[in-house]
Amino acid sequence: MSEHRLTKKQARRFLLLKQGLLGAYKFNGKEGICEYVSQAGCIQFDPIDVCGKNAELVLQSRVAGFTKEMLGELLYEDRKLVDYFDKQLAIISIEDWKYFERTRERHRLHGRSRDKVDAVEGEVKRFIREKGAACSKDVPLKETVDWSWNPTTLSRAVLETLYFRGDLIVHHKKSTIKYYALAEDHISSAILLAEDPNKSDADFMKWMVLRRIRSVGMLWNKPSDAWLGIDPMKAQARKDAFAALLAEKAIVACSVEGIADPLYIALEDEELLLAVLSAKTEYERRVEFLAPLDNFLWDRKLIKALFDYDYKWEIYTPVAERKYGYYVLPVLYGEELIGRIELVADKKTNRFNLVRYWPEIGVEPDTAFRRMLGERIERFAAFNGCTTEPGRGLLTFGPEFV
Repeated sequence: MSEHRLTKKQARRFLLLKQGLLGAYKFNGKEGICEYVSQAGCIQFDPIDVCGKNAELVLQSRVAGFTKEMLGELLYEDRKLVDYFDKQLAIISIEDWKYFERTRERHRLHGRSRDKVDAVEGEVKRFIREKGAACSKDVPLKETVDWSWNPTTLSRAVLETLYFRGDLIVHHKKSTIKYYALAEDHISSAILLAEDPNKSDADFMKWMVLRRIRSVGMLWNKPSDAWLGIDPMKAQARKDAFAALLAEKAIVACSVEGIADPLYIALEDEELLLAVLSAKTEYERRVEFLAPLDNFLWDRKLIKALFDYDYKWEIYTPVAERKYGYYVLPVLYGEELIGRIELVADKKTNRFNLVRYWPEIGVEPDTAFRRMLGERIERFAAFNGCTTEPGRGLLTFGPEFV
């Protein structure tokens, strides 16, 4: 039985306010980054950098004053955030480390080429303790072993395995190359030795389902990319977790006009939902460019149902089959997904290229949108280290810009 009935407009507004994408920015600077990561649970990481990496794109659309350097500092200097697996490879709060003990334990017990990795584990730890942070090229173990999709060097296999197990963390990165260090040298013993709060696999599944509901803001109990990385979770385990969370009143069921399945929010977000249901005022509109793997977009069927917006990241789609382009970002204007845009930052020339903008069918951009879009592009260029100052790079508008 649904406890709240919403129109689609109210559901859209709730999601956008929860995500910090509507009205005045509620996240600011480095503190705001930590606040958002704490709320979201994780931000999915992807190394491809056309106009910013995915995690950076997620944060630039929500955090006032965000710079790429801020995220690097929080990860590799302040150590308030850490790279680890959640929804695939992700960025999480260091405070959440204890919740992933089950994940680390699975990697201790299983894994490819485990016998060869275990045989040199101590040797590699001693190497890092003596030499400092190291990448796979630094470790003198060049034997080829079975690994993931393709065979790789033993040095890479052992570093990644020890990372999966929690013995190593990413110390820093140079481009896409990871340098690993001993976790005990950079994470406090209080965090490393903390007891796993989840007493059973069922508790872990329940915690992860609630975490993903909080991350998106509102989800249904259906197959979705929003559940990726919860391993091992089958449909029945997900249904059991939903049932348990409902019984504990940790989540609240909602019905939305035109959608047959109930949607669920975390109990702590009910106050925000009630405010949306009673609000009669309009919120300040912003133009934002959303990341391809943005938390808001994790369940694309839900986005289609609520926003009538069909988004597919076409980076792995063959060129001839692409409808739009290689790295195209959804464009949010106020409470509507109004179009999509392809932007490229040329790091060699410091030139920022707007390749093309596609308005949604039937959408006629108004004057305010055009002005705000131009301003947002300028900010986005600066975020990517590009500038429009003479002699220091140009903002280039492609011929197909509308």
